[in-house]
Amino acid sequence: MNADNEDFKYKELTEKIIKIFYTVYNKLGYGFLEKVYEKAMMKELKKEDIPAVSQYAITVVYEDEIIGEYFTDILVDNKVIVEIKAAKSLAIENEAQLLNYLKATEIEVGLLLNFGPKPDFKRKVFDNTRK
Repeated sequence: MNADNEDFKYKELTEKIIKIFYTVYNKLGYGFLEKVYEKAMMKELKKEDIPAVSQYAITVVYEDEIIGEYFTDILVDNKVIVEIKAAKSLAIENEAQLLNYLKATEIEVGLLLNFGPKPDFKRKVFDNTRK
């Protein structure tokens, strides 16, 4: 899917999350731990009446056995996984982590938010056959 497409999946919701990201960034700036930004994001999501869960558990199943467990930073409205970073810049490993979360769930849209020296985000879509 193309992020430039007007009809991309959960466009309105992801735009609200990105707006909240910039609100939090403008209030806190750069230099805090990821957990601080996560808590601030949760507070802002609640203010906007957007349902969200922090540290949502994801299990990886292989041949009917759980072989791994991850925790997403935030799951928004059971539709968008939000992964928060506080690094100088986003790395390919950060994107791979988010894609792994999407692959392990029925969720197809993810946002990688970096509260670095310059705010940055990436939107990832994984057309999931697990649905």
